[in-house]
Amino acid sequence: MATSANVTAGKPKTTGAIFVGATSLTMPTNATTALPAGFTEVGYASEDGLTNANSRSVESIKAWGGDTVLTTQTEKTDTFTFTLLEAENVDVLKVVHGDDNVSGTLADGISVEVNAKELPYKAWVFEMILNGAVKRVVVPYAKVTEIGDVSYVDNGAVAYPITISAEPDASGNTHYEYIKASA
Repeated sequence: MATSANVTAGKPKTTGAIFVGATSLTMPTNATTALPAGFTEVGYASEDGLTNANSRSVESIKAWGGDTVLTTQTEKTDTFTFTLLEAENVDVLKVVHGDDNVSGTLADGISVEVNAKELPYKAWVFEMILNGAVKRVVVPYAKVTEIGDVSYVDNGAVAYPITISAEPDASGNTHYEYIKASA
């Protein structure tokens, strides 16, 4: 039976919503256990939240006369898009430019090298609160594949629009979703 109690919004957890770590870390397998050491929280994201584009491309094979006789999947992509807002956060800068290209601290001075080095694969975890539950999305193997324009203006935050592309893990899955009722 349909019920409006199952309709929900996804709000970030106040303890952090976007985490990144090495692909070698043990991935969480439920919505509530503590994340393993090694995941780093990357601060505030914009009010646009998190967008998951999980799409399939198909090709239709037509017979003489125009009837579609076969539809085959030609591609399956799984991307996540979000905008990081903490431009003075070293961990955010490492997501954008790569771990090896960022050094220092804000207090001592941060140095960023911008180059064409390919960004590494990382594991990502997104945590949110639904109306009556918590949700965790685990992306075990993904890389930053797009960084949007960064604007430096006096009437808006310096922000990094990020797209990560998930690739299949050893089990063939691009991401996992775990939901559990709140206590």
